[in-house]
Amino acid sequence: MAKLPQQPEVNLGATGHVDHGKTTIVEGITGVWTSDHSEELRRGITIKVGYADAAFYKCPSCPSPQCYSTSPKCPECEEDGKLLRAVSFVDAPGHESLMANTLSGAALMDGSILVIAANEKVPQPQTREHLLALEMLGMKHIVIALNKIDLIDDSRSLAAYGNIEAFLEGSVAEGAPIIPISAQRRLNIDALIEAVEGHIPTPQRDPKAKPLMHILRSFDVNRPGYSIDEMKGGVVGGSVIRGEIRVGDEVEFGPGIVDAKSGKYERLIAEVASLGTGAGLVEKVTPGGLVALGTTLDSALTKSDALVGSVLGLPGELPPIHTSLTLEINLFDAAVCTPDLVKVEKMNVGEPFRLNVGTAVTLGTTKSIKNGLAEVDLRRPVAAEEGSRVAISRRIGDRWRLIGSGILK
Repeated sequence: MAKLPQQPEVNLGATGHVDHGKTTIVEGITGVWTSDHSEELRRGITIKVGYADAAFYKCPSCPSPQCYSTSPKCPECEEDGKLLRAVSFVDAPGHESLMANTLSGAALMDGSILVIAANEKVPQPQTREHLLALEMLGMKHIVIALNKIDLIDDSRSLAAYGNIEAFLEGSVAEGAPIIPISAQRRLNIDALIEAVEGHIPTPQRDPKAKPLMHILRSFDVNRPGYSIDEMKGGVVGGSVIRGEIRVGDEVEFGPGIVDAKSGKYERLIAEVASLGTGAGLVEKVTPGGLVALGTTLDSALTKSDALVGSVLGLPGELPPIHTSLTLEINLFDAAVCTPDLVKVEKMNVGEPFRLNVGTAVTLGTTKSIKNGLAEVDLRRPVAAEEGSRVAISRRIGDRWRLIGSGILK
């Protein structure tokens, strides 16, 4: 895909059931197939959180929705379009066993396209789970993509539309626009872009605030056979949620890495060597969009997503590092995405849970429960601010199932 005219300023999620076409929709809009991991290609599903960028344009002459596209020149009349904004898409795994990855991706989303297949019963278990996850994380801006309408007739399409309206009633997505599309045939993509522009605003940002970045990927870009002179430092990817980060800044990673001798986490300090966005290499990055940050860290520290879940900021200005969390608990009536309806019982002292805090995933054991507050000791520390939302999953059968949420006190 061509380089963007500017850094993306908003993160859009692609969420929903595993087989409903999220990745195909993202490709239809951006031209990028986000599931490029070898196992993803073999199995035909998204495993890691994928991402791709696009710029939205509006033709001043063509009628709606044909006036909306991702091309600087209108595909209908070839007139120059007006740039609306650049966006990053976060493609979240749909499979129930990969919910931890979905929640990590959702932590970076400013709004979401919830994908629902027209040729299947509404809702599928993972559709319900993704909607609950978005609601739990405070998502307010959602657009529904009713995909695969090319596979059914008009009467079934209308029935699916009505079923979705009923499913959304009483949820955070009640009243959300429902756009019938065929991602495979690129049908109604312009109408989907119009709905996103009308219903998912760009959040108000504070570029002067203390910078903070959530890390969603980390990797080693060096190839076998590189000489010492060719070696580059470790790279992290994620999204800046406030402030600005510039090339040459000294930054800190929290909670850091485990010291081999003491067994305790120690902070990492590095210099920003490069900054990459969908607009190419830049001298600074601001809130919004997904960015890649080259550092002076030893690349062994960043390979294979080793720093996923960390946060990055200026030295001494990171959120507190927690080895335990005090959470105000809100449990669902029933566990999400279980084969049979499972009532959510109260949390017990000594019980283990999986917690998602921002892009971090950790295990915790309940230490105490009193007056709706639970204190949970963590196996792996996290960096988080007061008021952060935490997803809580319980082991039910052979998998972790989402049972509720908590607010960090």
